[in-house]
Amino acid sequence: MHQVVIIGSGPAGYTAAIYAARAGLAPVVIAGSVDAGGELMKTTEVENFPGFPSGVQGPELMQMLQEQAERFGAEVIYDDVTSVELTGTVKTVTTSLGQVYESLTVIIATGSAYRRLGLPEEERLSGHGLSWCATCDGFFFKGKEIAVVGGGDSAMEEATFLTRFADKVHLIHRRDEWRASKIMQQRALDNEKIAPIWNTEVVGLDGEQKVEALRLRNTVTGATSQLPVDGIFVAIGNDPRTELFRDQLQLTPEGTIAVDGRSSRTSLPGVFAAGDVIDPHYRQAITAAASGTVAALDAEHYLAAHPELAVGSAAAADAAPGELAAAETH
Repeated sequence: MHQVVIIGSGPAGYTAAIYAARAGLAPVVIAGSVDAGGELMKTTEVENFPGFPSGVQGPELMQMLQEQAERFGAEVIYDDVTSVELTGTVKTVTTSLGQVYESLTVIIATGSAYRRLGLPEEERLSGHGLSWCATCDGFFFKGKEIAVVGGGDSAMEEATFLTRFADKVHLIHRRDEWRASKIMQQRALDNEKIAPIWNTEVVGLDGEQKVEALRLRNTVTGATSQLPVDGIFVAIGNDPRTELFRDQLQLTPEGTIAVDGRSSRTSLPGVFAAGDVIDPHYRQAITAAASGTVAALDAEHYLAAHPELAVGSAAAADAAPGELAAAETH
């Protein structure tokens, strides 16, 4: 029986592990077999995480967070969660290797996945002119010519933000009108640095070491063309990783896990969530880390408020789903 099991290993998961471990809760972090470390493992230079005035590589930052968590006693498991049972007093988390972890609390920090264009060059050029985060990477494109793909509010926001750095921003959309709100559309149209390209989709990326050009196809005529650019930002949305929890936890209209106010408390007692899986707006490493702190503190307070659930107690050992009504209080 564990006190805390953390599902996910990005900034939210590892920060939750640091705080939970320092509180003596001996957390188990199920980090994933392939994507341990989260989206930052695919990022090169991170310049906006506090404490690194010269920047830090994404994988290096995640390695340091993991080592810090392990230093205080967190256990990191490289496996994938395949099913969960969260409704009982004792939660169960099952992995692909058949391991079953029982815990009094669970922190969900599974993050979100940026939607991709589905091009074969995406993996190779990710972090080399191809980005999904203008706030993270816009600074590297000072004086450059770049493209943004998308037609919603996020694409308008990304394109407008990138005009602070780039000399020209091509805004590519596969239809003849944007889905964004009128005010966001007008803001983009009024910006002399933004050049809309309608009825067009990106069908390929050119460049060996970095993005050098886009291969485009007109969705009406089928005509193809090439657009030389120094970078491309994909802003076609992201999907919170909630597949395992949808039938047990309340979700928001945006598809993220619903939490109580500024806390990490979900719709089930003893279950907490942090990071991008609850955040449809900011999706930054530092906000995810702060969210992980909140989740660990909430889990600690939950356990302290229910001493009858202490690991090793008779109540915890005998608990079955639906028992210990006292635990229904968050």
